Amino acid sequence: MSVSVVIPCYRSAGTLPLLMARLIPVLRDLSVPHEVLLVVDGSPDDTWAVASGLAREFEAVRAIRLSRNYGQHNALVAGIRDAKFDVVVTMDDDLQHLPEQIPLLLATLEGDRLDLVYGIAHDEEHGVVRSLASRAVKACMAGALGVRGARALSAFRAFRTRLRDGFAELSGPHFSVDVALSWATTQVGSVHVHMNERRHGRSNYTPRLLARHAANMFLGYSTAPLRAASYLGFLAGVFGLLLGGSVLWRFATGDTTVAGFTTIASMVALFSSAQLIAIGVLGEYIGRIHGSGMGRPAYLIRERVGSSGASGPSRPTDAVSAAPRAGSGSDDR
Repeated sequence: MSVSVVIPCYRSAGTLPLLMARLIPVLRDLSVPHEVLLVVDGSPDDTWAVASGLAREFEAVRAIRLSRNYGQHNALVAGIRDAKFDVVVTMDDDLQHLPEQIPLLLATLEGDRLDLVYGIAHDEEHGVVRSLASRAVKACMAGALGVRGARALSAFRAFRTRLRDGFAELSGPHFSVDVALSWATTQVGSVHVHMNERRHGRSNYTPRLLARHAANMFLGYSTAPLRAASYLGFLAGVFGLLLGGSVLWRFATGDTTVAGFTTIASMVALFSSAQLIAIGVLGEYIGRIHGSGMGRPAYLIRERVGSSGASGPSRPTDAVSAAPRAGSGSDDR
C-alpha cells in the first residue's frame, strides 16, 4: 500500500517543521512508497517559505502554493488531484492529528477492506456550543445529503485514491470533500484515535462558519431546500384555504364581521413570506449555476517545490492520474 499524505496549510509556519519531524519517520517505518503534499492555501505569513524549505530538505515532500486563499476543501482537492499513490491520507497542519496514528488508519482501511476510514477523537477538544453545532451539521448531512457515516466525519481520513474519479468533473465555488467521497463509495468505516489539543491559535470553524458551511453543502449538493420551499408554499396554501373556508362559513351563517387591518396585514405578510422564501431559494440555485458557468477556477497553483518522484522502494504502476482542475473558488478559512 503506497501512501500520499495531503496537508492543507494556512498560518502554520510554526507547526510544519515539528509536524514533518514526526511524520517523515512514521512514513519511513511503513516501508512503502510515500509522499507528503503541503498545499499552502494563500497563507499571509511565512508558511510558504517554511513549506518550500521542507520540500527541499526532504525528498518525499512536495510543496504546492495556491495563488490565493481558496478555502480548506479546495486546497484538499488540489492536493488529492496531485497525489500519485494508492491511498490518500488527509490531516490538519496544527498538530492535532498525530502522525503516529496514521498506521492505525491504514490498518483499518486494509483489514476491514474499506474504501474510506475516518479517525474519530476519543475526547472532543471543542466546547459545548461548538460540539453541538458540529453534531447538528453532521446529522443534517446524514439526513438531507445521505452521506454514509456522516456522524463520524473527521478531517483525519484515509481513502483509496481511485475514489477521486467519482468527483473528477466536480465544479462550483463550494467543495465538500466528504460529500464528494460519499458519491464514490458506501464502504465507509471509522476508528478511534488519539488527538492533541491545538498547539497554536484557535479553530476557524466557529458555530457561525459551521452554519455557513452547512448551507453551502445543502445548496450545492442537495435539492432538499427546493423541496422545503415547495412544502412551505403548500402549507401556506392549505392555511389560506382553511382561512377562506372559515370566512365563507361565517358569511353563510350571518356571523360576519369586518376584518381589521391587523388581520389583513398579517395574512399578506404570511403569504408574502412564503413566496419570498421560495424565490430566495430558487435564486440561490440560479446564482450557483451562474457562478459555475463563469469558469472561475476551484484553485490555481502558483508554484511547486519538490521532486516529481516520491520516497519509497518502488513506484506503483496503477496510480490514478490527476483529474482536470475545473471549478471555482470559495471562502477564506
